[in-house]
Order: sequence, then C-alpha cells, then structure tokens
Amino acid sequence: MANSYKRIDAHLSSLGYCTRSEAKKFLKIFEVFVKDKRVFDVSLKANHEDIFINNEPLDAQTITILLNKPSGYICSHNDAGSLIYSLLPERWNRRNPKISTVGRLDVDTTGAIILTDNGDLNHKLTSPKSDVIKVYEATLAEPLKGDEAQIFASGELMLNGEKKPLLPAMLEIISPTLVRLEIVEGKYHQVKRMFAAVGNRVIKLHRVSFAGFQIDDLKEGEYKFIEL
Repeated sequence: MANSYKRIDAHLSSLGYCTRSEAKKFLKIFEVFVKDKRVFDVSLKANHEDIFINNEPLDAQTITILLNKPSGYICSHNDAGSLIYSLLPERWNRRNPKISTVGRLDVDTTGAIILTDNGDLNHKLTSPKSDVIKVYEATLAEPLKGDEAQIFASGELMLNGEKKPLLPAMLEIISPTLVRLEIVEGKYHQVKRMFAAVGNRVIKLHRVSFAGFQIDDLKEGEYKFIEL
C-alpha cells in the first residue's frame, strides 16, 4: 500500500479532489476534517484513513473496478469520441497515477473490463504469462460448420501474421450462430480473427467475464469495486 501519511494538499491532489494550488481554497469551501478536527492548513500531514470531506471518507488510495463497457466507447485517454473514462467519476480522471484499462476492448465490443491505477496489477494481468481467463459470447454471421470446437481446442490454429499457434481455447455452442468462447491469450482482435480463420465472421462480441469476474449484475456503463 502507498504511504498514507502525507501533506493534505499532496494527498488530495493525488486522489483528484483538487490540484495542490487549489488545496487552500478547497479546504475553505469543503469541510475537511482530520479525525474530529476541521483543518485549513494544507501543509498538515495526516493518514489517509483519518481524513474526511463533508463527513465522507476519502476515496480508496488504489482503485480497481470491473466495468460493463457499452458499445461505442473507446479504451483510450486521448482519442476523439466517447472515452471509457467518461463513465467514471470526474475526479477519478485526475488521479495520479492514472486509472487505466487492463488491456482493451474494441469500440464495438461490450462487456467485462477491469480498470485500475495499480500499475503492477495492470502489468501482471496483461503479461503474456498471466494466462488470465477471458470468456466471450460471439454472435456469428454464418452457422457453425461443426469442427470449430475441435480446431480451437487443438492448440494448432495459426492466425494470419502470427509466428506461433494459439493456445487451446474452449468453445461452447449455444446455437448455430451464438457461441461462448474461453481464451487465455489477448492477441489483437483475437476472437474475431479466430472465427475469420475458420471462414466465419463475428457480428457482435460481448465479454462475459475477465479473470473470473462476472458482469451479470451490472447494467451497461455500471461498475463495481473488486479485489485481485
């Protein structure tokens, strides 16, 4: 855990409540208490858990959430268009370090995505050695031929432009044009490329779970805090 004993202006700034230069004004406008005493001195040092704003505890020092991503949102801090970070509280986007997505989902792909400001956790979950399980539901343009599950499970499927075959993936058939696919890799457009390799096309893609975390209880655009 990060050191929680800090100057109040530095701590509020790192959590996105205000900049350090705005801290003095922030303490005048909002009731900032350290334990049971209201404070106005921005240089005062205090522990994270002892600071309250308008009788509410501070946001967590490190945030990790599971979000149900809607279609049309981009997993980027800088691109034009609707950014996934606009679904979060405004002050979270001013945190330092920044909250970032763990991997990405395409703009038209929906479902489970984790966001965190824990850089070590982000690196761990995106490492090729992590073998994080990702489960997708894919709607296909054409009915299945019947051999796709065997091909995906073989560990021999080569995608165009890749030097190594994919690791085995498990395909569950829901209907001739609706499937559930479990993979442990995260190659670029992997699910879409897998079905393209067997002569089909994904017309709708939804990630049901990531690293075992389900989004069944989340509406589009909603999120919940998780621990990993």
